[in-house]
Order: sequence, then structure tokens, then C-alpha cells
Amino acid sequence: MITLQGKGVSAGIAKGRLSFLKRTSLSVEKRPVENAGEEVERFNAAREIAADQLDALSTTMVDKVGEENALLFEIHRMILEDTDFCDPVIEIIKTEKVCAEYAVNTAGSRLAQEFADMDDEYMKARSIDMYDVSRRVIEILSGEDQAAAQNGGPVILAADDFTPSETAQLDRGRVLALVSRQGAANSHTAIFARTMGIPAIISFGEFLSGDLSGKQAVLDGETGVLYIDPEPEIIRELEEKEERQKREKAKLEEGRGKPTLAKNGRPMKLCANIGSVNDADAALAGDAEGVGLFRSEFLYLGRNDYPDEDTQMMSYRKALEKMGNRQVVIRTLDIGADKQAAYFELPEEENPALGMRAIRICLTRPDLFKTQLRAIYRASAYGNAAIMFPMISSLDELRRAKELAKAAREELAAKGIPFRQDVPVGIMIETPASAIISDVLAREADFFSIGTNDLTQYTLAMDRQNDSISPFCDTHHEAILRLIRLTCENAHKAGIWCGICGSLGADLALTKTFVDMEIDELSVEPSRILKLRALVAEC
Repeated sequence: MITLQGKGVSAGIAKGRLSFLKRTSLSVEKRPVENAGEEVERFNAAREIAADQLDALSTTMVDKVGEENALLFEIHRMILEDTDFCDPVIEIIKTEKVCAEYAVNTAGSRLAQEFADMDDEYMKARSIDMYDVSRRVIEILSGEDQAAAQNGGPVILAADDFTPSETAQLDRGRVLALVSRQGAANSHTAIFARTMGIPAIISFGEFLSGDLSGKQAVLDGETGVLYIDPEPEIIRELEEKEERQKREKAKLEEGRGKPTLAKNGRPMKLCANIGSVNDADAALAGDAEGVGLFRSEFLYLGRNDYPDEDTQMMSYRKALEKMGNRQVVIRTLDIGADKQAAYFELPEEENPALGMRAIRICLTRPDLFKTQLRAIYRASAYGNAAIMFPMISSLDELRRAKELAKAAREELAAKGIPFRQDVPVGIMIETPASAIISDVLAREADFFSIGTNDLTQYTLAMDRQNDSISPFCDTHHEAILRLIRLTCENAHKAGIWCGICGSLGADLALTKTFVDMEIDELSVEPSRILKLRALVAEC
């Protein structure tokens, strides 16, 4: 038996034959051409075909990976139009008089390597996206089949790494699990695997060698361990673990539809974080008592221009209608930092997380902000909506944002457009500044929701996406917990509710702490709600 340790990125247990992904061999030889102009035309024609494929893929993948995740293929489409991708390809064709396949491969590899060399782990993970787009264009130019072979099945599929396109199009009936030599925990491949319920382990390095192909294997996506030619005892242990997990899941289902109550009878509301209309279905399936965070910025990503008022209104309306009488807290635009859209034409910044983002953009672009606010208010006529401003750090910012919300209401009223007048307006507490003055902010806000991801990085002065400093990033740091407690106490003194919508809300090690603090709401990924409900009942 051989035991390999990787990094688990999608939980689950799988047993089957190990098979290495067989990709179509591509022609990327440096072939000289006489007419560079014709070769540029070939490249442009291939880009158009690739764009059509990505449009179709974006549409068909919505049901499989969710609307938010399917946006990736729209981003891939934008790469095809990006001068950073196109200009180097055309330059190589013209100056070296070589075929388009070679030019795309060369330029794409350089760009992918540039991403891979970046310090930021999020940007490193984008390297595989550049490779994915380049390969798609090369396949079209070469006239090869676009689909990667899945090697029969059912199998545990292995590769150096998997592109997002490959992962999204996997046949779940033929692929039991994914294992790879490389990869990143926050890559779209890992996200797709989790969304699709495929166990996955990455970062085995060269230990995951090709000579293991065909051998029987069993893996645990939670611990990141892969056993080759496993002993019967190991198989039995993992099968027993899988059965325990099934029993635990059945036990959690007993709490479905019931109120969330602590031991002392105090209620705690358990809601879902969502990023699209389709995610509302997952929220309902997870038995969410509402939506504590609707990330509206995903309406702005993967596009070439701003979404208009009607487009936004329909998206919010559909989410509200799906959730019925459950409250949906819509966070206003939170573009900037790690979420960029080129058409915003934001300035390049040395520290984007500390720069022009979220409410700062909205307050400096009031027309953009009011368009979104009008859309939310119009949608409020169809459900139980609430508005939440992100990255508020001062009373002046809150008052200015509320004035724009008032202006949006007045514009709708003047046109006789129906909306709810009593839509609650709250804020996210994401900076030490807002937590410290939460007593002042509570006088003007209808509720607080603590965004623990940003609160953690700003309190500890650590980039939460930088794996190299993760040993120093103590998410349970006393300073963070004190700020959360202070915020909750000040909210209750002012008679408003206080929730948590960041990652710490799903941290089971802190659930009792939050119950003791009398946090009113936890908003988490839908799949965590039943587990949290059972745990809260024990606190």
C-alpha cells in the first residue's frame, strides 16, 4: 500500500481505479508562414468561435455549478478580447512570421507564468484560467476535439491540474473523484468540485506519478489522503466513516423546518450567503431562514458594461420571490480589491484592499449608486428586502449613503413606481474603525452584519488570501473577538439586531462564543445551516 498526502479541497470518500486524464495532443510546433495577415485572420476567427463556445458553456453550466460560478466562462470570454492577450499573439505572428497556434501557445504561456509568479494566492490561481483560454483557441486552430477524454469509468481521475472547463464538464457518473499534482484551494476548479459534490485532493506533486495509473485507490477528500492499493482495513475504516457521515446527515435533517434555539431558549436566525438568483434555490434547500448576504457585485462581474436598472431589478425580484416572506439582505456594490471589472476603469493602486472599493466607489459615483438603489427599491415590492452598505467606516459615509437612498426613493415616488417604504437599511462592520464607533453608527443603522473576513485582515494587518502568512493569521485572535462583542453590545443597546456574515459565522469552534455574545444571526453557506442549528441547540 502507498499512502500519499495532498491538500483536500472538496470533502467526500471515493474508491475506484486511478486513471490519468488523456488530453488531445495539440500541434504547437513553430511552423513558419508566408502570409502573416492571413494567420492573424485565422487567430481572430478562432477567437470568435471560442467566444461562441464560452457563451454556450456559461449558459449550460448555470444549473450545474450555479450562476455565480458560471460567470467564470464570461470572464474567459473577456480574456479573448483583452489586448493583454491578443496584442502579444498578433505581434509574434507578424514579427516571427509563425503560425497562430505557436503564437497563442507562446503568448498564453507567458501570461500564465506571470500570474503564477505573483505573490497573491488569488492571482496565482488565475494562471490556470489563462491556460484554459489559450488551450481552447489552440484546439480550434488545430481542428481538434474540444472535449477531454474521461477515460471510461467510473474512475478517480488524475492530472497535473484540471482546467475549469474540464472540471465543469465532467460526467459525474464516470468520475468518482479528482486528484492532481498541482492546484490551488481557491481555484475555480476546486470551487466547481465542491459545488458539484466531487471529492478532490490537490498538491500531490511528483508523488502522483503516471505509473500509478490503473491501480485501485481510495481517498478521503476531507483529510487529503490518497491510498494506492489500499489494505482491507483502510477500505473498511473509510467505508465506516462514510456510513457515519450519512447517519449524521440524516440526524441533522431532523432539524429541518424547526426554529433555531439555544439551550436557554434564545433564538438565533440562520441565513444563507448567496451570489445569484439560482443560489436562492440552494438557500431554500439548505433550510435557510433568510438571506443574510446577497452579493450584488456578481451582477457587475463578467460583463463589458454596467448592468442597467431593469436588469438589476429583475435579478433582485426573482431572488425575493423565491425566498417568499424570508428576508433577503442585499449588499450594495462591493467592487474593488480582489473583485475587479475593467469597465469601471479604477485606478491602479499599490494596496487595492485599502483603496477605492465598495461604498467609496458608490459615494464618488452617485448616479451608478442610485441606479442600483432604485432597482432594489423597485424589487422590494415583491418580497422582504433589506439594504446593506459595505465598508462603512464613518458616520459621514453612512449619512451620505442614506441620503442617496432617500433620493432614489423620491425619484421612484415622483414617477409613481411602487416600492416598500419600510425597507431596513443596515451596514456591514468590516473595519476596526466601524466596530469601535459602532455605538454611534447604531443610532443611524437599522441593523449590523459583521463581515469577519475583512475585519480579520484589517485588524491583524494581514492579507487573508496570502497563504504564506496563514500561520500568523489567527482568526480567533482576541482583538477580533473583542471587536465582535463590542459591536453586538452596542447594537443591542440601540435596539437593533447584529449578525455575522463572514467565514467565522460557519466556524463551529466559535458557535458557543457567538451564542454567549447573543449574536442574533449567522449567515453562512447553505450547506452549513443544519449542522449549525444542531450545534446551537447544544449551546
